Amino acid sequence: MLQIHKTTENAKTTLVPEGRLDTLTAPELESAIEASLDGTQELVLDLEKLEYISSAGLRVLLIAQKKMSKQGEMKLIHVSDTIMEIFEVTGFTDILTIQ
Repeated sequence: MLQIHKTTENAKTTLVPEGRLDTLTAPELESAIEASLDGTQELVLDLEKLEYISSAGLRVLLIAQKKMSKQGEMKLIHVSDTIMEIFEVTGFTDILTIQ
């Protein structure tokens, strides 16, 4: 199960997915991101409460990165060691802005 908390301040939107981001829950995050893009110049994904990410979740992040590169920036914050390891193995550390 995935819960997504959203805050918007001016042109900055922060999404906090909580739980597991896998094949079943990736469409939820994709929809939340899609609904947040209009007028957003900075998209922040706070992954502090993300327990797991599958290839389906990685795909959602990649799509969001491509869309945000046309209208602003996207960054990931509070990435756990477990999730960071997945990003490193898949090469996503070269694609995404991780702080």
